[in-house]
Amino acid sequence: MRLAVLRFPLLVTLAASLLLPVHAAAQDGGDFSHNPDAQKLPTNVILLKGAWSSASDSSTPIPESGKVAESAYHNDYFGLRYALHPGWLEKYAGPPPSDSGYYVLAQLRPADTSKGATRGSVLIVAQDLFFTPVPASNAPELINYAQSHLQADYKVERPPTEIRVAGHSFVRFDYGSPVAELHWSVLATQVRCHVLEFVFSSRDSTLVENLVQDLDQMKLPLEPGATPGASSGDLPICIKDYATEENVVERVDPVFTERHFNSIPVRIIVDKDGRVKHIHFLSAFPEQAKAIADALFRWRFRPYLRDGQPVEVETGLWFGQMPRRVAAPSAGAVNE
Repeated sequence: MRLAVLRFPLLVTLAASLLLPVHAAAQDGGDFSHNPDAQKLPTNVILLKGAWSSASDSSTPIPESGKVAESAYHNDYFGLRYALHPGWLEKYAGPPPSDSGYYVLAQLRPADTSKGATRGSVLIVAQDLFFTPVPASNAPELINYAQSHLQADYKVERPPTEIRVAGHSFVRFDYGSPVAELHWSVLATQVRCHVLEFVFSSRDSTLVENLVQDLDQMKLPLEPGATPGASSGDLPICIKDYATEENVVERVDPVFTERHFNSIPVRIIVDKDGRVKHIHFLSAFPEQAKAIADALFRWRFRPYLRDGQPVEVETGLWFGQMPRRVAAPSAGAVNE
């Protein structure tokens, strides 16, 4: 089971570099049958498919379904289009989402054949605020938490600052490693109860700044805001902890035939009539996903009204063993 912890940009880069070759090899479902570069397993070894992300249908966009095409990263779930820096590409797809709702959506870097000695990287990541293990409910709180937990050998170059990028509210946070001579710039905003982050890194601070300036050309949906229940266009209203006794009028518990003792974070979209129309499993074994889906499609919610009219709702809920959460700092606590 993947650890339910906050990933900092440097750790994400390292973890992704270790996991990505494995994920790339498993792109045909994990059996390697259509991958000519796959190596044979040693004898007397059994390969079992573990918990993975999945969805109840293939037509509804999910966060991890974004892709690079025509020199741009496109993500229909977030309504995002980000043009790649000239000569940059995505070499490996990101790992699956963690059971704390953390996504590495894209990892971009200069092509090996690109001219110039300057190197860098762009990570596009997202943290699901329904399942984050840290006490943060919006982008500023998540970035402030990251700053307050920055290791001592890193230096803050720009404290968290609210800025406007491409007509949207962002929080920018810059830090560096004097030992490694590396610089990071993190820009974060909120879309559909996710904190969407762009993490730029390089030894060349000028390149980092140029990449940040390029971000102003990206396209995002209408300003989502940080207010619970806010929505953009035809997107469902995003409400945390909506699956309560007050709102669920008919509930069916899933029947599990096997026990794995893992956390199962699930996002659902409830239609205007109060029926579950879409299920997104961030991390679940196949038999768990089937049992939960069979139950959720029988749930009935009280329709959510906005201005007297029923609207769709997107919310999250846990099945299985709940993960340990990070406690919020006590009143009067001071970060050292």
